[in-house]
Amino acid sequence: MDPFLAAAIEEARLGLAEEGIPIGSVLVLDGAIVGRGHNRRVQRGSAILHAEMDCLENAGRLSPAQYHRATLYSTLSPCDMCSGAALLYGIPRVIVGENRTFQGPEDYLRRRGIDLEIRDDAECVALMEAFIAASPELWNEDIGQE
Repeated sequence: MDPFLAAAIEEARLGLAEEGIPIGSVLVLDGAIVGRGHNRRVQRGSAILHAEMDCLENAGRLSPAQYHRATLYSTLSPCDMCSGAALLYGIPRVIVGENRTFQGPEDYLRRRGIDLEIRDDAECVALMEAFIAASPELWNEDIGQE
């Protein structure tokens, strides 16, 4: 398995262990993880701490040149907010663990020049399917659905 996707899955499992939503993300620059995070909306009472946002926050300030060489990994297809952050900072590549349980604006990202790769990872799918079945109200809150 790709070690960076494995690190994102590890983050997702941390989120689940904290009674949050099991989505994880890592930011990779020049072959090394420079930021990692997981969905912490529940844990922090936050409106915006999706996994990708937590990851970017934990990476700290990077230069535009660094973002332009980075790859963002996420266990789940990034939502509009997280996709917008990738576009804002010019992150050229996004690797997605799965998009069966949720699909963000993937075609839009591709049209905007992001190299988007969907891995359809069985572990990522299983994590989200089990979570959605166990906590549908919390999941719907996370994606802005009633």
